[in-house]
Amino acid sequence: MHIPDGYLSPSTCAAAYAAALPFWYVATRRLGKGMNTRLVPLLSVVSAFCFVIMMFNLPLPGGTTGHATGMAIAAILLGPWGAVVAISMALFIQALFFGDGGLTAFGANSLNMAILGSFVAYGVYSLLAGASAVTSPRRLVAAAMAGYVAINVSALAAAVEFGAQPMLFHDAAGAPLYAPYQLSIAVPAMMIGHLTIAGLAEMLLTAGIIAFLQRSNPQLLERQALAARGHSTSARGLALILGVLMVASPLGLLAAGTAWGEWSADAFADPAARAVMAGASLDAAPSKAVPQGLARLSSIWTAPIPDYAPSFLKSAALGYMLSAFTGVGLIILAYLALTSVLGLARQRGNQHA
Repeated sequence: MHIPDGYLSPSTCAAAYAAALPFWYVATRRLGKGMNTRLVPLLSVVSAFCFVIMMFNLPLPGGTTGHATGMAIAAILLGPWGAVVAISMALFIQALFFGDGGLTAFGANSLNMAILGSFVAYGVYSLLAGASAVTSPRRLVAAAMAGYVAINVSALAAAVEFGAQPMLFHDAAGAPLYAPYQLSIAVPAMMIGHLTIAGLAEMLLTAGIIAFLQRSNPQLLERQALAARGHSTSARGLALILGVLMVASPLGLLAAGTAWGEWSADAFADPAARAVMAGASLDAAPSKAVPQGLARLSSIWTAPIPDYAPSFLKSAALGYMLSAFTGVGLIILAYLALTSVLGLARQRGNQHA
């Protein structure tokens, strides 16, 4: 679901950034008003959790892979606006340092997962949970359904963005310039795996984390009420899970294959890779040559640690684990910087008030 550079046209990317910008603005404004030292650790841990959970690849039908996202967990613990910031930060670090998702497509990926996914998850959870107690089993059902619906809505949005490209952007001969597959292929190819395996994984993950927090740290599920009263909000339960996931991150390498729509430009010229692409796309062969726009934009940014594989390590498992720790560290540093910037902005605002 991480759209790479080159699969969306520049105008599509610009439109996605334009659509995401108001949400980022409102989210950071709301964050700035409520930011304090008690909430920063929770925000950091949730963002890092989403980053790491996306490293756990799962085999999907057709020989591709997918992953859970943690969108519903972020929305439940932080509210939709906090989740927008947390997931956007995770996606930005993934794109900038690890090449997981493109920088040109960062707006689209944030729109699909951080924005659409967060608000859908929060809406489903609020509707189904109602006024039930924090420890109620009803909350588990609500969390599970929120996770399942959110990841599928996000996947559908990405599929539509992929599938619209050949229709809107092609050369004089009709050859696609960016993503190669039409909506009739992109939508079922993406949704079959997400409606089944990836959606089920997101459902079980969300319900499992919420069940754990209901027993170990129910106060975390009352975050908004506690924050309003000025109480401390501990993220210890989720931080413990995060630590375990970082150590276990090499398990994400067990699923072979590439996520649908994330093939490299070189794959179009590789017969074996082309066969895999066709098998994952309802047996429709991709264009014989790499689409011109995709070839041009795919190399616009080279991440320092592409594919979570540090070049100085020969062990893929060790490199993957080190990438998980590095990504979490970068997210924490980013939030410390964001806190400083927001704090300075508040001080200047108070001075001019």
